[in-house]
Amino acid sequence: MEKYELAAALYDVSHLTGRFVLRSGRTTSEYFDKYRFESDPALLGAIAERAAGEMPPGVDVLAGLELGGVPIATALSLRSGFPVVFVRKQAKTYGTSKLAEGVDIAGRNVLVVEDVITSGGQVALSTLELRKLGAVVTDVLCVVDREEGGVERLAEHGLKLHALFTAAELKVAAALRTLPH
Repeated sequence: MEKYELAAALYDVSHLTGRFVLRSGRTTSEYFDKYRFESDPALLGAIAERAAGEMPPGVDVLAGLELGGVPIATALSLRSGFPVVFVRKQAKTYGTSKLAEGVDIAGRNVLVVEDVITSGGQVALSTLELRKLGAVVTDVLCVVDREEGGVERLAEHGLKLHALFTAAELKVAAALRTLPH
């Protein structure tokens, strides 16, 4: 699927309007419901295909953040062949009591994978925890950058954001598709 076709499809499936409260506590009238594209096997496969081509060099392990980053990272793992760890917001208090479930990440170059980034707050927190576990984390890959400060906030934490699409790109692709040919 071409980039603009995928962008328009993501917009059509996931763009909602109304009143929504974001993780940051801020209210918005526009929302990208990531679960709508993550639960669609055709779109998820197309996202993984595009994401595989956007991965920075030197990656050893993918890290899918709870909850939305997990399906993206899993699909990308299947497409790229890189192992994946699943990162909780908090380590569980039972069983293995791990924050990052899966392969060992100590000393390895870990690419954080997320679905939609707004301010980058959860990614920054999760990266700090992954680094405490010995992971080398310099890059983040997301499907949609809402363009609301995430790039800048992540840069403050030594992270470079690689977004498959910005919110503006999704809107433009959807608008262009509706123009007469």
